[in-house]
Amino acid sequence: MAVSGKFGWAVAGLGALVLVGGGALATLYATRSGPFKADDGPAAQSELARFAVGPLVRLEAPADTPIAPDHVFYDREGAEVRLADFRGKVLVVNLWAMWCAPCRTEMPTLQRLAEAYAGDDRLVVLPINVDTGADAIADAKSFIDVHAPLPMYSDPSFQLPFLFVDPGKMPQTILIDRQGRVRAAFSGEADWAGPEARALVEALLAEEG
Repeated sequence: MAVSGKFGWAVAGLGALVLVGGGALATLYATRSGPFKADDGPAAQSELARFAVGPLVRLEAPADTPIAPDHVFYDREGAEVRLADFRGKVLVVNLWAMWCAPCRTEMPTLQRLAEAYAGDDRLVVLPINVDTGADAIADAKSFIDVHAPLPMYSDPSFQLPFLFVDPGKMPQTILIDRQGRVRAAFSGEADWAGPEARALVEALLAEEG
């Protein structure tokens, strides 16, 4: 996607800089290497790593389970929201943007996941758009509206993708347990309606709250 002008995004305190220049957006499609992930060797994994099979083979389930970041984002009406507001529910958080083709491709699978659990208030499928600018956010609203029952949430500061297991990767899906802990993350496009993803979600739902 082309954008005019030269500008940059800096994520303070994270040691990450995303530059845009020469009229081309430096897209952050997920890869297994790059400037946003230190090469410190594999991290210890939790028991949820057993779900890293098939389309979720790149799933990361760190043994360290920090509380999800207390970063403000916004609902469709512009009200402030934090991940802590959903405490007590299992969250499937998906960070996406209109300029990210794999984000758009996988959205119907998140839609089907949300439909499958529509009557289960223990689970929330929570897509959060990270586009910037009024026009891009308006396009994102139109796109998400054809994927009901998925809601529209927005992080126009474009900081949430840098606060989880794979900083800077897009698309990025994070699973958070009912205590608000980050339990697993996946960078890249995946089938979130498939049996592997359903098994992972069911494992989190089966845990005692």
